[in-house]
Amino acid sequence: QVQLVESGGGLVQAGGSLRLSCVVSGNIVIANMGWYRQAPGKQRDLIATMTWNGGTNYADSVRGRFTISRDNAANTVYLQMNSLKPEDTAVYYCNYKIGSTNYWGQGTQVTVSS
Repeated sequence: QVQLVESGGGLVQAGGSLRLSCVVSGNIVIANMGWYRQAPGKQRDLIATMTWNGGTNYADSVRGRFTISRDNAANTVYLQMNSLKPEDTAVYYCNYKIGSTNYWGQGTQVTVSS
């Protein structure tokens, strides 16, 4: 059983910063991790990934503003979000993928006011 718990969301003004955390527990190995987000009425989009060996990739909409990182010893992945914009408002989800199986957290709300 794998569990993911996100935290760190909240309300922030445009231009501000937030740091999301995702703690992974259970029968896990070092694997690919990612952050997705879903705005109301829209699909869930991939915004940042980190491979098991540290490679990163970002959606164009967040590249240069968001940074994904991980602490393998703490089984935690982070998403540092800077220069936030109102269009970044969404529920943010952590994803852990091992083989063809995806695990998700419950999501954390990020709201950016203009």
